[in-house]
Amino acid sequence: MDATLFSAHLVRGLTDKIYDKRKSAALEIERLVRDNETTPAHITEIIDTLVQDFVYNNNSNARNGGLIGLAATAIALGPAVAPYLDIIVPPILSCFGLPDSRVRYYACESMYNIAKVAKGEVLRFFNSIFDALCKLAADPTLTVKNGADLLDRLIKDIVSELSTTYVSPHQEPYNPPESEQETDDLVVPRSLPRNTAFSLPRFIPVLKQRIYVKNSFTRQYLVSWISVLDSIPDLELVSFLPEFLDGLLHCLSDPSRDVRVATSVLLGEFLQEIKQAAAVRDNNDSYADEEISSHSSSGKGTYVPGQGVIVQYDRIVETLVQHLSSPEEDIQRTALQWMNEFISIAKDVVIQFTPRIILAVLPCLAHPTLVIQTTAKETNENLQRLVLEASTQSTTTTTTTADMSSSPPAVKANSSPSSGAVTAAPVSVAAAVTTTTAPTDQQPQQQETDISGDLDVDASPPQDRSVDEEPFDYQATVSNLRLQFLNENKDTRVASLEWLLMLHKKAPTKILASDDGTFPALLKTLSDSSDEVVRRDLQLLAQISSHSNHEYFRHFMTNLLSLFSTDRDLLETRGSLIIRQLCLSLDPERIYTTIADILGNDEDLEFASIMVQNLNLILITASELSDLRKRLRNLDHKDGQRLFITLYRSWCHNAVATFSLCLLAQAYEHAANMLQIFAELEITVSMLIQVDKLVQLLESPVFTYLRLQLLEPEKHPYLFKCLYGILMLLPQSSAFSTLRNRLSSVSSLGFFHMMPNKSIPQTEPSTTKLRGTSKSSKTNEDGIKFQELLQHFKTVQSRHEREPSFHNYRDDSSNNNLVSNGISNGSGTINNSKVGSNATGTTSTSSGLLNKRGGGSGTDGTGTGNVGNDPRTGNNGNGLNHQHHNNTGSTSSSAQQHFMRATSHTARVAPRKTTAAGMGGGGGRK
Repeated sequence: MDATLFSAHLVRGLTDKIYDKRKSAALEIERLVRDNETTPAHITEIIDTLVQDFVYNNNSNARNGGLIGLAATAIALGPAVAPYLDIIVPPILSCFGLPDSRVRYYACESMYNIAKVAKGEVLRFFNSIFDALCKLAADPTLTVKNGADLLDRLIKDIVSELSTTYVSPHQEPYNPPESEQETDDLVVPRSLPRNTAFSLPRFIPVLKQRIYVKNSFTRQYLVSWISVLDSIPDLELVSFLPEFLDGLLHCLSDPSRDVRVATSVLLGEFLQEIKQAAAVRDNNDSYADEEISSHSSSGKGTYVPGQGVIVQYDRIVETLVQHLSSPEEDIQRTALQWMNEFISIAKDVVIQFTPRIILAVLPCLAHPTLVIQTTAKETNENLQRLVLEASTQSTTTTTTTADMSSSPPAVKANSSPSSGAVTAAPVSVAAAVTTTTAPTDQQPQQQETDISGDLDVDASPPQDRSVDEEPFDYQATVSNLRLQFLNENKDTRVASLEWLLMLHKKAPTKILASDDGTFPALLKTLSDSSDEVVRRDLQLLAQISSHSNHEYFRHFMTNLLSLFSTDRDLLETRGSLIIRQLCLSLDPERIYTTIADILGNDEDLEFASIMVQNLNLILITASELSDLRKRLRNLDHKDGQRLFITLYRSWCHNAVATFSLCLLAQAYEHAANMLQIFAELEITVSMLIQVDKLVQLLESPVFTYLRLQLLEPEKHPYLFKCLYGILMLLPQSSAFSTLRNRLSSVSSLGFFHMMPNKSIPQTEPSTTKLRGTSKSSKTNEDGIKFQELLQHFKTVQSRHEREPSFHNYRDDSSNNNLVSNGISNGSGTINNSKVGSNATGTTSTSSGLLNKRGGGSGTDGTGTGNVGNDPRTGNNGNGLNHQHHNNTGSTSSSAQQHFMRATSHTARVAPRKTTAAGMGGGGGRK
């Protein structure tokens, strides 16, 4: 050290522990600097002496003296300090990290004084100052934090005022247009100021590194700086948002409420800027030609919020998708809100992320937080609408595709545009519009080339790159939707099926691949605990089947029956719902005929019988099958005949179901013939319960026509025989009483019509043919061969009786029913019991099988339903008393005697004569 510069007194003053003495020494240095101001070499020597002998000294007091001496030097030099900042600022910044809190404080004080003098020149060291203050923001010493806060506010003022305008003559510019080596991974907007001392592209990597800090004070410091930089219009910080958005979202999970609120407000401002940029872009789409001429005739023009902003939608959406499933509610809510907004302002970008968005959004539909749940539902609906509308849009003429995904007017080191980056600059929109339209003459074509060349982007039409690629990945979407079937929340499972319904409706050929596992997953979902999920699943399966060929539909029905066969609980609890829902969505005849064909060849006779029983009950009771029932009742036409034959051959697996089918089709003569075969079958309790249910169904509105036909016994004699045959099968139970009362109520009317007909000569033309007989005769001619059907019924029933597993099933079910219904094998009596709900949801009334000798429900001393005291009946008013006298089944009741006379015909009887009433004529087996 030159003794002529620093005297011993000055050295002692700088190293003194008393602040006032160090301050006096600093004033002496200030005078010394002014005296040598015209000698740069002496100024440099003074600064080097302060740095080497004081600032880098191990003694804290010496360091403090050196720091105050450097500040005094800067104050003395004033604006002329700029050339010396390169040797002044770095030593001071090095003291920010020293362990002595006093040194850190005086370093902040010294830097404050230097920045106050240097002003714009200090921006050359902005990154270093920012990084140092970032550490001091969490300093445990309050005085240091206060000193750092003062310095921070001064730097913010300088940045706000001079960052976009101040150009330093003492350094090369950080971001010149022709040199992009240091910003090769950033998309830089063309509106960003060049050659300035402050370089935002160089600052972004520092911010990106520091944004992930977890200290609340540091986060508050970072958020405040981002807010300041975002408030400077020409910097367009939103263009660099993807670089620090992830860390900024993490700040929403900070324990400090102040940090969370400040971050939320800042994110809201960013979103608003993005929406403004999108609005400018959309407005420019409508006025592209005017904007081109305006750009060519004037410079930047009037500033418009959002103009010239590059929004890298693809990178932003990529970041948002990662946070849609965040465990932090604030982060998840913000990500959902942003994604919901992006669906409307960046459609072509969002649709590419649809598979991943669905995977994250659908589980949020059942989120316990109402705000997240509501936002997720809105996002899901908007995304569905976006995908649905995308099916009708032309990808070759979409302006936004070029605007967002192809060629943003951004400067990049390799001159290749960033995918998804969108600018709202008028010239860029004009270029996008012109590149999507084929030139009609030489002049527009030349204009297009010039604009693209000016923007330094690929001048090839963007549709050439997008037509061949489908922006929406169907298979990935379906795979992610299929994963949602396992979600524990019902709303999520329902939403995934609604998505599949929409996608299949939009593109049936792209949804289901032969080996993607979707179809088995849909079948498995039929066992879901939620009825709503099952309905949606069935609706989708029906929709798929309606767009498929017969083989696919048959494969679907085969797998459905296989599922029922292996999961009997599903058949019992959901069988009716599944079949009825399918009938509601598809053609019921197609479903029933296909199932009947499959069951007709099924080797599992036990399952076939149970399935036919369920299908028959649905056929009779379901409102969805009313048209099918009408067709079955019309056997005069070929369609009705074919339907009856197809169902009959499969219905033969269950005797009572086959009999019900005949009653439904009004094939009463054939049903009466079937009753004779019933006598050869093993009458089990299970069969009696089915007959009991049939009696209850006969009282339902479905069989209203049948009950009315009882008023015309001369036209439907075999109907009486069928019903009396059922009566003979039943034990004296509640069902027995119900049917007996019904028959008794019409017996008197039957006599009234038939008795006078005995006087009519047989030569009278048969103008009132038996409906059942005439229909049987006609259908025999048209192709229904009832004898063959009857033989098929016998064959199938014989197979059932020979089947060991079926015998075991019947025995087990009989034993179970004996226990549940209170049937005593020893006494042969059957106690009153209830038949519960069946698979179709139809609830039978008391199945009964109630044996009440000498009366029974529905009969009393008045002889309900009988002829009363008519002497021809020989009945004293106790109802139809079944007194079996012989094997022919004749009874003492005159009504039963009339029934036997009207319907008796056996194989051993010779061709009978036609009576006056037409009973027994033409309707027997030929």
